Amino acid sequence: MIISVASGKGGTGKTLIATSLAIALQDKAPLQLLDCDVEEPNAHIFLKPSFSHRQAVSIPIPQLDEEKCTYCGKCAEVCAYNAIAVFPEHVLIFPELCHGCGACSYLCPENALSEVNKEIGVLEKGYSKGVEFIHGKLTIGEAMAPPIIREVKRHIHRERLAIIDVSPGTSCPVVEAVRGSDFCLLVTEPTPFGFNDLTLAVDMLNKLAIPCGVVINRDGVGDNQVEQYCHQEGIPVLLRIPLDIAIAQLYSRGVTLVEGMPRWQAAFIKLYDDIKQIVPTAQGRKTE
Repeated sequence: MIISVASGKGGTGKTLIATSLAIALQDKAPLQLLDCDVEEPNAHIFLKPSFSHRQAVSIPIPQLDEEKCTYCGKCAEVCAYNAIAVFPEHVLIFPELCHGCGACSYLCPENALSEVNKEIGVLEKGYSKGVEFIHGKLTIGEAMAPPIIREVKRHIHRERLAIIDVSPGTSCPVVEAVRGSDFCLLVTEPTPFGFNDLTLAVDMLNKLAIPCGVVINRDGVGDNQVEQYCHQEGIPVLLRIPLDIAIAQLYSRGVTLVEGMPRWQAAFIKLYDDIKQIVPTAQGRKTE
């Protein structure tokens, strides 16, 4: 099973939830934790893994052979990301805009474009407390997070439980990270901002046909809009975590709830059991 942990906005505590769930289940099943928040990965702060593997992640970008180029403009026409501009006697290539799709070099009638690899980040892999840990890091200044996310997800073993820590929001990196999940946990807070961004995240998951449930963090503050919305939409609230200075202190030290407050282990095991009850039903609806 693949469980992604996402949030419509940043700062809701999704990494705390993802890492606490992993630690709670480490003795229950073979388990992976994948940090796909590649622009700002921080799950390693909680798990403190020992890394044994590191590899560069690259994307192919076009390289021009000016002697072959006739400046026909076909490459610029096919590029959906405006990474190539063709002038009467000059071609400009913008590597920072290139998504590495290869269409320009494939369709060039003169074979004037070839592909060279451009490193955009790294992937690291290791173990912590029996949990296989994988994360990606996007190089500062680079814009293409999805290729690194895809490389991290390529290490998923379907026979294991995989927990994916997703970046906040609903942009392309989030879609790439949650795509293919069996279930998505949406971590939110009972505030107007939390409610607004939760609705955006739910809409995204509905379009991807991924079932979801909600974790309300900092429960007890704000208003009841999140509760009302979940009730109206039939979205289960699977866990509530109160606003507690002791929890905030754990988070600031990079300590999971399960390790810092062992009484939470039962709650996270129940959370997983509840997800297992929901997923077969949701998958059945998808096949009808």
